[in-house]
Amino acid sequence: MLMDNLLAEFFRHHHPNPPASAQQIAAFEARMGWQLDAEMRAFYLRSNGGGLFSPMPNPKYGILPLDEIQRARVAIRGRDQDSAGPASHFTLVDMQDTDFVIVDVARRENDSYPLLDAFHETYPGETPRIASSFGEFLEKALRSRGRAFWLSE
Repeated sequence: MLMDNLLAEFFRHHHPNPPASAQQIAAFEARMGWQLDAEMRAFYLRSNGGGLFSPMPNPKYGILPLDEIQRARVAIRGRDQDSAGPASHFTLVDMQDTDFVIVDVARRENDSYPLLDAFHETYPGETPRIASSFGEFLEKALRSRGRAFWLSE
């Protein structure tokens, strides 16, 4: 129920993209080798990414469309090697300037993936957890007034 309320708020006050189809989600999961959790799936079935507070291409929080999600080490360090970061870290939200909120698909807990801060200057050495699930992240982001909520806590 909480996710439905968050999605309704996102649609009323922010900048959603058209939804992803079940086929797009299946193709994404096959390509990536991991499955969206229930909250992420609910989001992408309603909106294949989108901007919070400002429209794409430069929103404060740019939730990436499925076809733009990639390994964090490729997005941030430009190479797909273990020395550039864990293979289980994937970009989810573009915070601009090669800073991302990432999902760690190796640490699924209670059917949710944790979301981490990936600051380009300290990645992969420092990746603090900022939310235990996509729903928790979305709720805090919607209340943030456009600021990176984890930096102002």
